[in-house]
Amino acid sequence: MILAIDIGNTNIVIGCIDDEKTYFIERLSTVRTKMELEYAIDIKMVLEIHGICMEDIEGAIISSVVPQITDVVKEAAEKIIKKEALVVGPGVKTGLNILMDNPAQLGSDLVADAVAGISEYQAPLIIFDLGTATTVCVVDEKKNYIGGMIFPGMQVSLNALTANTSQLQGISLEAPKRLIGKNTIECMKSGMIHGNAACVDGLIQRIEEELGQKATSIATGGLAKKIIPYCKMPIILDDDLMLKGLRVIYNKNR
Repeated sequence: MILAIDIGNTNIVIGCIDDEKTYFIERLSTVRTKMELEYAIDIKMVLEIHGICMEDIEGAIISSVVPQITDVVKEAAEKIIKKEALVVGPGVKTGLNILMDNPAQLGSDLVADAVAGISEYQAPLIIFDLGTATTVCVVDEKKNYIGGMIFPGMQVSLNALTANTSQLQGISLEAPKRLIGKNTIECMKSGMIHGNAACVDGLIQRIEEELGQKATSIATGGLAKKIIPYCKMPIILDDDLMLKGLRVIYNKNR
């Protein structure tokens, strides 16, 4: 098995995965001021909680959108497993043909999502990753990465809403009992959950129109479970997508 780590702006996703299954997925808070030893302790505790033997881990791979702590987490992981950690970036083989103006600008998290998508599902693909930002990756029928979208995630939108309005308070991100809210909290919850679900549905329809054909829609990320059940379009919920992509990339570079 390998240790796979995805460093996001809000959370660090940690998991162990092999070609057969995902052993666990956990999330830690992304703290830019933590030292190598602190992250090493976090990783060691997660592995111990899930009963993972260090000797069974053959290596590690890391994707990151937080450059400030990429090396810190890499060194922390290597300190624990005593093996080299591969960081997804320039020079790493992914097998993904990126048809973008500047392929090097594509985040390693989106690369991993797309790599997993083309290895697991029928192209063309529309991949939603719902986290701090909501990202959309589009892969055409020839398995080329042709582009996508980025817009504020639910929590970012909610924070902006409550910070800039005097009478709106913070809420938990859960669906209300009814679509049409009868009080302020219900209205906010409905707007966040059903509004984002409608956004996902609408984007699928518009992207398929531009592609000129139906596509396989997939959703992943920390907030996907809160939104996808309320979508009307058929969407596959795959919590392991990122780790699957990192596993494929690791195997290509082993």
